[in-house]
Amino acid sequence: MAKERVENLQDAKRAAQATEEDSDKRERSTIQFPYNDLDDAVGIAKAIHENAGIECTIDQLAAYLKVSMTSGAFRVRTANAATFGVTENERGVIRLTDIGRRVADAAQESAARAEAFLHVPLYARVYEHFKGYTLPGSAALEKFMRDAGVSSKQTDKARQAFMRSAKQAGFFAHGEDRLVRPAGPGTKPLEKSKGEQKKEDDKRHNGSGDGGGPNDQLIQALIQKLPAAGPWVADERVNWLKLLTMAFQIAYGPVESIEIRKEAAN
Repeated sequence: MAKERVENLQDAKRAAQATEEDSDKRERSTIQFPYNDLDDAVGIAKAIHENAGIECTIDQLAAYLKVSMTSGAFRVRTANAATFGVTENERGVIRLTDIGRRVADAAQESAARAEAFLHVPLYARVYEHFKGYTLPGSAALEKFMRDAGVSSKQTDKARQAFMRSAKQAGFFAHGEDRLVRPAGPGTKPLEKSKGEQKKEDDKRHNGSGDGGGPNDQLIQALIQKLPAAGPWVADERVNWLKLLTMAFQIAYGPVESIEIRKEAAN
């Protein structure tokens, strides 16, 4: 009887474990993020740069890092570097990307780290959502990551790797309660999605939005021709205003005739 109870208990444990494993398989993250931090990806880029230049094979990289090529930890590290955009992995060859080559260059490393951080889809999503605001607490940040597509069983690891990577990329220079992109030579703006870029282009072509009309450069050129100081004679002012009126007609579409002329003062 006791033996049967033990066997039943073991069966129950195995069933519970199988159910949990099935649940893990069903719930998969739908947004890409790394399991290791940015420093680990930078370390791989520098190992390739120092030993092979631009590219090497998987077994060569394992030798550079002094790890087993077949270990799970090594596979995670190589995938991690690709997620940060510092390497491209294809058919047993690992190649440095443009970001990877710059992150291995001491003169460009800081700016390249910021780009690598924002190359991660999850990190870019968090940055864009909380840019200009304070970050929430751990629980709220993990909830945001879960809503963004991280599996509920991975949000804690994802948050921890995110916090370490943000610090390593220089985004916490002003405190760990807000993300501030580091400024400096070579820092590129975050690339817009195709949808965002299309909206911005549409605004420009329609002559609306912050960017001005399609011939905004013509208007800017006229503004730059304004004299720094007077006196500025009336005839020259009239000519400038006429040119500006023409620029408006080109940039924003023709309207009824606008006449600019000089009149004698009363």
